[in-house]
Amino acid sequence: MKAVYAILKRELRSYFASPTAYIILLVFLVLSGIFFFVYLETFLQLQNDPRYYQEAPNLNEMIISLYFGTINILLLLMVPLITMRLLAEEKKSFTGEMLFTSPVRTVYIVLGKYLASLTLFVTMLCLSYVNVAMLQVYGNPDGGPIFTGYLGLFLVGASFLSIGLFASSLTENQMIAAIISFGTLLVFWVVGASSEMSSSVAGYLSIINHFESFINGVLEVRDIVYYVTLTLFGLFLTNTVLDSERWR
Repeated sequence: MKAVYAILKRELRSYFASPTAYIILLVFLVLSGIFFFVYLETFLQLQNDPRYYQEAPNLNEMIISLYFGTINILLLLMVPLITMRLLAEEKKSFTGEMLFTSPVRTVYIVLGKYLASLTLFVTMLCLSYVNVAMLQVYGNPDGGPIFTGYLGLFLVGASFLSIGLFASSLTENQMIAAIISFGTLLVFWVVGASSEMSSSVAGYLSIINHFESFINGVLEVRDIVYYVTLTLFGLFLTNTVLDSERWR
């Protein structure tokens, strides 16, 4: 596992030694923060509306759930930016040839790079909690949906990153890798999203269908299994691609 740790440190250094990580974090925080305060302002306006005196608007439904849903959408844009360079850049440079022909097992290379991207993603989630923490200080949201919502976001992000890493293994061009990653994630996002298909096989494959239970404060084994399986499948495909290139 020393090889995994070495690759992990190398990738994190590469992320934070360049503007890449800081730009991704800044864009994510600005966009998510804007939407959070829009939801908060709407909630406060409705709370002061006389029509809601008898039944106050729900804090979790009107802010927390919408905020998590927005972050989920933003991941469609952010994850391809995080993963596009991981393997595509290696293939284009001489460092890639040295890395892929080294005695280090392919699975260690895949895990090291994946864990580096996962570390950056977890940093994004931790920073996004600042808004929720502020709401907990000045409001009284239910803690259950907050916990399950962040767990759901972590699982969604983990599966997105594995697909993005796989896309990066298919090409030497970072932009092409980002486009492949975004297109694949978008397919998993929209497939089966309609009510007519929600109970079908296509509905089961839809990422958005499995995320809804998390933001509602419900933990279901089938949803966790779905995201874990998707993550492992993406890592397996990446490992297969790199292994096949080693034998060429």
